[in-house]
Amino acid sequence: MAVTDDAILRIKAMITSGELGPGDRLPPEKELGEKLGVSRNSLREAVKALEVIRVLDVRRGDGTYVTSLEPRLLLEALSFVVDLHTDRSILEAFEVRRMLEPAAASIAAVRLTDEHLARLDALLNEIDATVTIEDLVQHDLAFHQGIVEAAGNEYLSRLVESMQSSTLRARIWRGITQQGAVDRTIAEHRAILEALRRRDAQLSAALCLTHIAGIEQWIRDASSSSS
Repeated sequence: MAVTDDAILRIKAMITSGELGPGDRLPPEKELGEKLGVSRNSLREAVKALEVIRVLDVRRGDGTYVTSLEPRLLLEALSFVVDLHTDRSILEAFEVRRMLEPAAASIAAVRLTDEHLARLDALLNEIDATVTIEDLVQHDLAFHQGIVEAAGNEYLSRLVESMQSSTLRARIWRGITQQGAVDRTIAEHRAILEALRRRDAQLSAALCLTHIAGIEQWIRDASSSSS
């Protein structure tokens, strides 16, 4: 395990054990580094990674604090950054999505029924900019699965559905940490739906590709920030 990974896990242990809680200030860098048994550089990289996903709040000239996120969300965030830092399967899952889902959207544009369109319409009408991140993610899952189902290929549908759990945490934390993610997701979904409604296979595929690639790029950026 890389030293930075170890530092992240040790900070996680301090939070999960209750030694640090929401709103608590971390010890000074030198003291914390000695406590964790890591160098200042490794500690700084770990703090930087945890700041990216809003586990830690670095206040210049004041110190570093555990954010006020509720404990459940803190633990989810910590699990996400550890997964991202040690397991490349998250990025691999998005690479596969980027290959499969635009093709599914292209097929769906030709095959989808009025019932499929009505279902996708209903999904979009259920959310707006005030939606919670958790509800937005559930909408995102249902919307993408609805497009794949409209393609009428059961094997493809099951394949995409099988990848949902491996990308769920990444979707949640992109929604929380990326400015404007809610509005962007809704707008991109509406654009995809309009292309499907016009039965434009090429545009549907292109918009779907752009949408998924944007999430994948965010994950790559987060991964680079935590490595």
